[in-house]
Amino acid sequence: MAALALGNQGLLSTGPMGTPLDGKKAAVELLARVTASTAHFKQKHGRAPGLSVVLVGEDPASVVYTRNKEKRAREVGLDGKLYRLPASTSCDELLTLLDRLNHDATVDGILVQLPLPASIDTERVLDAIDPAKDVDGFHPINVGLLNSGRPSLVPCTPRGCMLLLERTGVQVAGAHAVVVGRSSIVGKPVAQLLLAAHATVTIAHSRTRDLADVCRTADILVAAVGKAEMIRGDWVKAGAVVLDVGINRIADGTLVGDVAYAEALTRAQWITPVPGGVGAMTIACLLENTILAAEARIR
Repeated sequence: MAALALGNQGLLSTGPMGTPLDGKKAAVELLARVTASTAHFKQKHGRAPGLSVVLVGEDPASVVYTRNKEKRAREVGLDGKLYRLPASTSCDELLTLLDRLNHDATVDGILVQLPLPASIDTERVLDAIDPAKDVDGFHPINVGLLNSGRPSLVPCTPRGCMLLLERTGVQVAGAHAVVVGRSSIVGKPVAQLLLAAHATVTIAHSRTRDLADVCRTADILVAAVGKAEMIRGDWVKAGAVVLDVGINRIADGTLVGDVAYAEALTRAQWITPVPGGVGAMTIACLLENTILAAEARIR
């Protein structure tokens, strides 16, 4: 599998202060590239790459997410299929479906929508997906490859962060990046990607002492804690790049990030809005992973 570009390491930042990083525009451009790659794959191999999305239960947010993934997959020319299973589905039944998809030559990518019902062992399910089809990048083999600095299927949201960072023209090599959040879905993998791009990386979290002061040292600040506007504007170093991964709905129904956007906008050189920032990139990166997986499997 071809290695992914991890960031622009040779340019100095040229954006004015308080410049929003437009994730929607970046996603449209990435989807155009995926569409072209999909058409080329179909012309060469006689079929479109296949993405299978599995939803267990009726969690409202998950229903919306999976429908959007299937819809976007079809829009770029992928063969997108959504498998909807009742919440009563057993772990063994789900594993049986995954085994069938693993052995289906027309399926290049498999995604199981999280969270799963409490009755299902999530770790066991993620471990059962063929690593070559693991377009979420959650399988232990893909995690290990990423941590070793070897080519792998990279988790979609961290990949989106790196693509947006690349658009700023900021010199990543030698920069100090602070990642607030240590989840296996965002915090840890984005830290590994930043390390691979030769940044000096600090991983911080809710138990970090003097968290605000740690954040103030960041040339690149990634917020992935899932707490509305926890990171205040005066935690942001003047001229920093701020990548806000959080999506939180507050009491009035408004969506906000983990960063107090209006405050941080006055200090950051580049900052992702919520919505319209990192989140807009996630599905586009999932579809990119599907075409990468298809191309790697058929060689």
